[in-house]
Amino acid sequence: MGSISENCLGWAARDTSGVLSPYNFIRRDTGPDDVSLTITHCGICYADVAWAKNISRNTIYPVVPGHEIVGIVREVGSNVRRFKVGDHVGVGPYVNSCKTCEHCKIREEVHCDAETTHTFNSVDEDGTITRGGYSSYIVVQEGYVFKIPDNYSLISAAPLLCAGITVYAPMMRHKMNEPGKSLGVIGLGGLGHLAVKFGKAFGLHVTVFSTSNSKKDEALNLLGADKFIISSDMQQMESSAKSLDFIIDTASGDHPFDPYMALLKPSSKVISGSVAGGTKDMQEMLDFCAANNIHPEVEVIPIQYVNEALERMENRDVKYRFVIDIANSLK
Repeated sequence: MGSISENCLGWAARDTSGVLSPYNFIRRDTGPDDVSLTITHCGICYADVAWAKNISRNTIYPVVPGHEIVGIVREVGSNVRRFKVGDHVGVGPYVNSCKTCEHCKIREEVHCDAETTHTFNSVDEDGTITRGGYSSYIVVQEGYVFKIPDNYSLISAAPLLCAGITVYAPMMRHKMNEPGKSLGVIGLGGLGHLAVKFGKAFGLHVTVFSTSNSKKDEALNLLGADKFIISSDMQQMESSAKSLDFIIDTASGDHPFDPYMALLKPSSKVISGSVAGGTKDMQEMLDFCAANNIHPEVEVIPIQYVNEALERMENRDVKYRFVIDIANSLK
């Protein structure tokens, strides 16, 4: 198998300032079980800031962020059967796992006992440090690559690979897809706006809770929520007591749970945390979005704007997800 061994061009942070700038590095050759893809777009996730600035305290510099990756297959290894050159594909927050524990066996790799290998800032099985999607191409084992339906936009697919799966997986796990039931969504950012879209596609009555009245019009008219409540307005909150079957909390930052607990029906008191989702859920979600015409709301930017975008995201100044146009701007 001939391999493409040219350098990969990316953008990396060198220190805790988190400022990104161009960076050349070597990707591994495409092995027998690997898929190599030309990256066309990469979504921006809060994780990108967290590791660029070493907020998580384990950053290995230089770090190339990005784990909402979409692109086009350019090479496949000799054992690869699910993909061919030219396919539209995606890569999410992890690129490897042990494959043998009980979680990996049921394709819930995100809970791998040995810990998953993250798409960037992780140690891969060959000992190299993984580098993410703010780059021209990436080489990933076949099992951690997802098929993006041909009729679905690559730009739309990018935010699904982290923001989307992080709400889709728990919604499916807790059976929040029963038509006619009522869902509360706390927070209306990258994750929350997708929870609203999924909720409506599942046939739920969706109430959005926000601290800011400025999002009311978009929640109801753009995203299709049924009801909008200002969470600090005690009267509005009390009027919804015992009315919800489910609540999905996507708000970042510290906030009290208690006021929301009173809104759940007596039969539905569950608190469960959730991380992204396994490969089974991921493929199912991509197919579901294509079938139901669900598209995240995005602002597409060139890579040269990435530092401003990261800053704006920290200030919650994005509706609702940034997507970097790698194909047309990373040169």
